[in-house]
Amino acid sequence: MKFELRDAANEEQLQSCKNIRKTVFVDEQGVALEDEFDEWDVLRPEVRHILAFDGNVPVATSRLRRADGCAKLERICILQPYRKYGLGRLLIARLEELARADGLNKAKLHGQTQAAGFYEKLGYSRGSEEFMEDGIPHLLMVKTLD
Repeated sequence: MKFELRDAANEEQLQSCKNIRKTVFVDEQGVALEDEFDEWDVLRPEVRHILAFDGNVPVATSRLRRADGCAKLERICILQPYRKYGLGRLLIARLEELARADGLNKAKLHGQTQAAGFYEKLGYSRGSEEFMEDGIPHLLMVKTLD
């Protein structure tokens, strides 16, 4: 499969990001709806929402913003039928590329503990003990961007 990654450029695309996140985090993983969405779910220059498309169908999303002088990678999720095609790697690579272009040399994310091995393969290391976020065990994962 060949996927195309694009910035969410309008409200319809931002809504596609939200729909994917609702499916993955709320419906599949049981995150409370009111906990999933926050003040960063808007189209503003200081936050980037990325959509992955299979043709014209949005199938994955992620978000990037600056926090504490670092690139904060957030809300990385892929619809179930599209997992295992390398989309996670593509999303992370795009977020890191955007962070570097913005002059950031460190990235961090709150990764679900079950995905720690995935992030470690991409060069991230554990930056915390396990903690609970939205009822799911997480780890702070950090990486120096070259």
